[in-house]
Amino acid sequence: MRMKTGMDLPHPPAVDWKEDRLLLLDQRRLPTETVYLELTRPEEVREAIRELAVRGAPAIGIAAAYGLYLGVRDVPGEDEEDFWETLNRTCDRLGTSRPTAVNLHWALRRMVRRAESLRGKPLSEIKEALLREAEAIRREDAEVCRRIGEHALSLLQDGMGVLTHCNAGGLATAAYGTALAPLYLAKERGWRLKVFADETRPVLQGARLTAYELKQAGIDVTLICDNMAADVMRRGWVQAVIVGTDRVAANGDVANKIGTYGVAVLARAHGIPFYVAAPTSSIDMETPTGADIPIEERPAEEVTQGFGKRTAPEGVAVYNPAFDITPAEYVTAIITERGVIRPPYAEGLRRVMEEPPK
Repeated sequence: MRMKTGMDLPHPPAVDWKEDRLLLLDQRRLPTETVYLELTRPEEVREAIRELAVRGAPAIGIAAAYGLYLGVRDVPGEDEEDFWETLNRTCDRLGTSRPTAVNLHWALRRMVRRAESLRGKPLSEIKEALLREAEAIRREDAEVCRRIGEHALSLLQDGMGVLTHCNAGGLATAAYGTALAPLYLAKERGWRLKVFADETRPVLQGARLTAYELKQAGIDVTLICDNMAADVMRRGWVQAVIVGTDRVAANGDVANKIGTYGVAVLARAHGIPFYVAAPTSSIDMETPTGADIPIEERPAEEVTQGFGKRTAPEGVAVYNPAFDITPAEYVTAIITERGVIRPPYAEGLRRVMEEPPK
């Protein structure tokens, strides 16, 4: 499918805008059904984010940006007080949809700053600028993903085995994805990488999404259960691990899908580099360490009744965090659109975030 970015992707876009409505690929129904939600109200966008119809930190940010525009689009006339109250209320409401992914708040802050820069202008002009800003966020994300992929590819070699956890591909972003971007670029170059995709319990983003999009792209992918990662590493089938992230703290600690920390520990035990693909929009210099990152807890039913079938006794206690924290000491490098950062991360992250965007 050809997106507005001009790039050919083997899978449908996760987020699109058409005829004054936000189109979100309902990822809860993949890989068996391709269904788009057509959203025209910010509360619908918030619910889609909260219920994982759209997921992946960059895609969440893009969806929220459009959601904020939808919230103020229909404010009548030139009622400035109503407009600014609605803008702030909608921003606050969308910001509560998921607490861990910092891209959500980054995108909303960017949208509000754009509106504030035009305060005093006709509201119709501000509304149009907000729609253009949401489009810019989506377009820039596609470009960022491509650059992350190019930097990440410099750390890989033809013929390698690469393991990934959760889904940080095109379905989680505007285009190529973050952690999966180098795999797409390797395919373009004719490289033969062997990818192992963790299923990623309990919602199976690896099985339903990563395996789906890599298979669609003709990339050699093997799906494994989460508890098989150590075995494929021991057999020498994996030479690198690459994952995405929902937030990077100022010291290099990384929040990503639950199970990532365990994969990092396994990689360290087997002498395998562990890479994190992170757009600068996922780097939060205001959060000192991973201990300061809020971790979302999901409903128990995702574990006890996954996909509608009960697999645990009724009433059993369940702990179901959506994310975990991988300490910086287990991260070999953080790959951004501005280059590869190696330890010490506090210094490297600060330097990268102070650079003007290219």
